[in-house]
Amino acid sequence: MAKEFIVAIELGSSKMTGIAGQKNLDGSISVLAVAKENSSSFIRKGVVYNIDKTAQCLQGIVKKLEAQLKTQIKQVYVGVGGQSIRGVRNIVAKDLPAGTIVTDAMIDQLVDSNRNMNYPDQEILDTAVQEYKVDSQYQQDPVGIQCTRLEGNYLNILQRKAFYKNFNKCFEVAGIAIAEMLNAPLALADAVLLEAERRSGCALIDIGAETTTVSVYSKNILRHLSVIPLGGANITKDIATLQMEESDAEKMKLKYASAYTENNEIDNNLKYSIDQDRQVESRRFIEIVEGRLEEIVENAWYQIPSEYYDKLLGGIILTGGGANLKNIERAFQNHTHIEKIRIAKAPVHTISGGNDDIKSKNGMMNTVLGLLAKGDINCAGVPIDPNGDLFGSQKPANGTSDQNDPRPARKPGEVPAGVVLTEAEKQKAEEEARLKREKEEREAREKAEKEAAEQARIRRENSWTNKLKKGIVNFGKQIMSGDDE
Repeated sequence: MAKEFIVAIELGSSKMTGIAGQKNLDGSISVLAVAKENSSSFIRKGVVYNIDKTAQCLQGIVKKLEAQLKTQIKQVYVGVGGQSIRGVRNIVAKDLPAGTIVTDAMIDQLVDSNRNMNYPDQEILDTAVQEYKVDSQYQQDPVGIQCTRLEGNYLNILQRKAFYKNFNKCFEVAGIAIAEMLNAPLALADAVLLEAERRSGCALIDIGAETTTVSVYSKNILRHLSVIPLGGANITKDIATLQMEESDAEKMKLKYASAYTENNEIDNNLKYSIDQDRQVESRRFIEIVEGRLEEIVENAWYQIPSEYYDKLLGGIILTGGGANLKNIERAFQNHTHIEKIRIAKAPVHTISGGNDDIKSKNGMMNTVLGLLAKGDINCAGVPIDPNGDLFGSQKPANGTSDQNDPRPARKPGEVPAGVVLTEAEKQKAEEEARLKREKEEREAREKAEKEAAEQARIRRENSWTNKLKKGIVNFGKQIMSGDDE
């Protein structure tokens, strides 16, 4: 089996998905292994609620992948998303003396000030730089420009601290090392959006099982990010109110459901079979499906800031399992009045692999494939002993790697867009920042003490008593020298 590969895991509301693949020289990706586990009992709306069960599931995913790869996995890439993710705008301003030219250090100061923003019960996962305002002009790169006021405009991606800690904790409990945590919505956007769409302005709407994620792009910059707690599973639950199991409701949704049906196309005499004994009128079924779907569309459109309504020249891009619903484009067109709608059923880069989930190209693998595409560190460990390693003696414990990673852990100032620091990395960075701050404070205190001592010495030397003392001493020396003569 391959000596080098990348592994990515997506913690979804209905399924946890793991994937391993190789990047080829032509930019394509060859998928080597895929593993799935049901996660609906411990992950709700994309958020970890049961750490132990999530950890067990993660271990199961890794074991399934290792069995297919015949190689141990030393670390994984993982995407962070879910209901608590949201984008919040922030502006950091700095007044400058007249004639000041903007430097990289000034930009770093603004970035640090933004990163140190305190949001109660919220963790800053990632930051998307919007632009900089230099006096009254907006610039993407203000370095070298003369101004008297500099503003940094940022979009901070937040998550509830409790959910962030749970997410990190389940990997620690599972003993799985994280190569890197990634902002899942950004990884998805990189995988399915065309450059022209991001540049001209577009809305990416990912309809998952229990959540719908809305990302707005303009001029190649993420302008807005929000998650609503509605998805395809809500439609299934509504169908289940017709007195059936959710599994049967899901089958009916896949077989009969449509996001939009013209009134004159509805056959009032037509009935859909629930089972061999029961049926439901097609009109009632259609009303249930369209009613919930309309709620999803309205809430998704409501998330988009009104200032971008007329700037989505790239249109709306739909993806995720919910985007497979028949006539979904028509439903969005009717509500948003945007005609340009595309369904992204697969990433824009070439993906190859024999797995049925890869071949189906139904949009349900787009996020995990996006995570895989972002990876650049080898996740392969040692080959698995075909005779069986009962005690796992070759596998590193406690989620640590048996090999040195080619790239050391990143610090906050070194983190590129889309990468989320793990809790351990943040704690290490905070400790380093504390030690640096204490060192600077100690050096500043020692310098101040030296300056104070020097000033005291100068004051003593210049004092009238000291001058009198010196005068008396000099007078005495003169007398003594006169006597010697």
